[in-house]
Amino acid sequence: MAQAAERMSRVDTAWLRMDNDVNLMAIVGVWLIEPGIGYETLCERVSDKLLKYGRFRQKVVEDAMGANWVDDEKFDIHHHVRHEALVRLPGQSEREALQARVGELSTTPLDRTRPLWQFQLVDDYEGGSALIARVHHCIADGIALISVMLSITDGGTEPPQRRRRSHSEEESDWLTDAVMKPLTDMAVKAVAMSGDGVAKSMKVLSHPQQGSLEMARVGYQVVSDAASMLLMPDDSPTRLKGKPIGSKRVAWGEPLPLDQVKAIGKALGCSINDVLLACVAGAIGGYLRDLGDDTTGKEIRAMVPVNLRPMEKAYKLGNQFGLVPLVLPIGIVNPVERVYAVKSRMAELKGSYQPLLAFAVLAVAGLLIKPMQDLLLNLFAKKATAVMTNVPGPAVPLTLCGSTLRQVMFWVPQSGEIGVGVSILSYGGGVQFGLITDAQLCPDPQKIIDRFEPEFEKLLMVTLMLPWE
Repeated sequence: MAQAAERMSRVDTAWLRMDNDVNLMAIVGVWLIEPGIGYETLCERVSDKLLKYGRFRQKVVEDAMGANWVDDEKFDIHHHVRHEALVRLPGQSEREALQARVGELSTTPLDRTRPLWQFQLVDDYEGGSALIARVHHCIADGIALISVMLSITDGGTEPPQRRRRSHSEEESDWLTDAVMKPLTDMAVKAVAMSGDGVAKSMKVLSHPQQGSLEMARVGYQVVSDAASMLLMPDDSPTRLKGKPIGSKRVAWGEPLPLDQVKAIGKALGCSINDVLLACVAGAIGGYLRDLGDDTTGKEIRAMVPVNLRPMEKAYKLGNQFGLVPLVLPIGIVNPVERVYAVKSRMAELKGSYQPLLAFAVLAVAGLLIKPMQDLLLNLFAKKATAVMTNVPGPAVPLTLCGSTLRQVMFWVPQSGEIGVGVSILSYGGGVQFGLITDAQLCPDPQKIIDRFEPEFEKLLMVTLMLPWE
């Protein structure tokens, strides 16, 4: 029996309407599986596990005020799980052929008359299989989708049973949990901010009687962060920023050893994130210099999603994250100096209300007609060159239908006219970099990806030369 329509949240509606001619709002992932798995076996697993999340059986029906989630009475698993062989052009390696296929799918719209997701199982890839997944951002953000996708692996957990609630109740609970209630230690870690910043301020907002001076300080910080967002100048001009044409290029490399990344961070007194982001900045800067560009003193911004939900609630799907502009010092050639510059930029973001303010902007955007929404969201696009995500994955390799997931990667969508997406995912003891670019702005992203490891090796060499004491 079909269930009643469920109202889509304001933020999810904003993501639904954010598709444009050059950027589609689908999260794209690739799993490399060894040995290969069968098509019907995969269909059975997806039916048994993924479809227990009701959202994956629902299509979107838009109206003048927004959109509803409605059960798809004609749902067909074989439409959503497809089967294909890898097509290689003369001279293409298997990886290059798969990268080209992922780029092609990244610019292929999902069928709006059906639930907005699709898997492609590719046979005979490097002795196994490759699984390409596309899920529209209106269904969930990256943190939630990682949790959901892992549910289809062997031994994956199923979603907790919960009663169906109204949109207003869901959104009210989320806003209360994220904004008005004190954040738990786990939530603070998920947001990647210190407990002395946001968490303390949330407690004051919940209990204003505890101190008017502290309340005034919080209010000043909110106003200050809002002004910073509004007055932030457009990002530095580089060849990576411009008018995209809507043709995508995708690249990835081999994972870096996570234990070595941790060792470098410990030796330099920095976080794992500081080390990885310094490698990103170094790779981009080196790529631009190779092309003859002068990067002296240059910095670019990447809009970085910040999770605003407790991790144990990721199964609820939807979008519950804010955005902060992270500055990447691409002009600093010295790798150690660059690490400390990144560390300094990260420290400036701690205690900031910008993620919550960005979430509020997305919520407002969901109420607007598309032309007005595009105008509002393009403000974000002008401030940044890239979108970048850093997601923690499982520490040990997983299996799917008895086969090993030897490599896992994904690419985030770029909004407005942003043409570069950087993804960092830790999985199975390694750190995976992925890059997706617009062909007009960066026709060969592999040239940037190939620089990550050398940048990392420079830091490793410097670390090994440090005094043991």
